[in-house]
Amino acid sequence: MQVILLDKIVNLGALGDIVKVKDGYARNFLIPTGRARRATESAKAEFEAKRAELEKAAAAKLAEAQSQGEKLSGSTVKLTQKAGVDGRLFGSVTNHDIADELKKSGYDVAKSQVRLPNGPIKTVGDTTVSVALHTDVVVEITVTVYGETA
Repeated sequence: MQVILLDKIVNLGALGDIVKVKDGYARNFLIPTGRARRATESAKAEFEAKRAELEKAAAAKLAEAQSQGEKLSGSTVKLTQKAGVDGRLFGSVTNHDIADELKKSGYDVAKSQVRLPNGPIKTVGDTTVSVALHTDVVVEITVTVYGETA
């Protein structure tokens, strides 16, 4: 299916690109989330008419993400979990836990934006985690997990 991208999407294209994607990806994800439209002749004409407005909105989103990234960059999130004497956690620290702690600190971060490169954190100590605020803005934060003996 041919679609017009209304947003920059990693590994697919930038705003305004007409790309061919699988039907299910377009119908179930891109179109319902507002990231793309079917590439019909009328949609292409309508997009060209709104192109400047959409590019301005995309630039505003990027600027907002960059300013939030500057504040968030290098910050440390501290979490306490129950752990054994050897430093392994009973359970794990997930992206949901980190996003909740960031929200308590005043940052508006969704759990899908928190990227854990090696999966959930299962040990006590410092771990570097990336937060993708925008497709072009990815910042590194440190997550410090303290052990709490049972």
